[in-house]
Amino acid sequence: MTKPFCLQSSLESNSNPMVFLGNFRVDPKDKFIRFFSSQLQRVAESNYWTTIGTGRISAFDVITSPTISIQSYLERIVRNASCSPACFVVAYIYLDRFSKHQRPPFPINSFNLHRLLLTSILVAAKFMDGIHCSNGYYARIGGINSTKFMNVLEQHFLFGINFRLNIAINDFYSYVGLLHREMLIESPPLTHAPMVLQARKRKCSCSEDKSAQKKQKLTV
Repeated sequence: MTKPFCLQSSLESNSNPMVFLGNFRVDPKDKFIRFFSSQLQRVAESNYWTTIGTGRISAFDVITSPTISIQSYLERIVRNASCSPACFVVAYIYLDRFSKHQRPPFPINSFNLHRLLLTSILVAAKFMDGIHCSNGYYARIGGINSTKFMNVLEQHFLFGINFRLNIAINDFYSYVGLLHREMLIESPPLTHAPMVLQARKRKCSCSEDKSAQKKQKLTV
């Protein structure tokens, strides 16, 4: 049986999702990124055997699972795409919608997760951010072999969520609250650790880091 991508729950009265969202940094080494990638990996692994023998192949599926871990892949996107924090929550919601909208259910697994994640972030950035990177740039940082194929993935994803890009504010809060609570369960905060908040400027440049590109060749 295919495992659902995400189980929603209503916000608890003591949750403060916007403080959580405002305080996590869009940084490759931030604990939210580690938690987010571990959640995705868990779903992918749980659905591995549901794909064997089904014969169902999509544009998101690859023949062999990518050698780069989902955490390293997500860190790469964060480092290069300069998305706003909200984009990652929105991408999470879009992935949930994608998996639930398919008939028969579409199992998110290690063969399609990388492409689905990249495409969901691309779509979220276009919808949420005033400044965002091009499809060609996402193709390069995500290891997609051409802009044309990146366009195909975007189209398939939009049809996969039935073009439901709008998110009700209560739904957004619910997902943020769920992520917040799951993070606290997995990694409780230190009771006596001082909190240091640093003001950071978000880069809006989508210029390609050529030295980084040379160091790590990537194909998914």
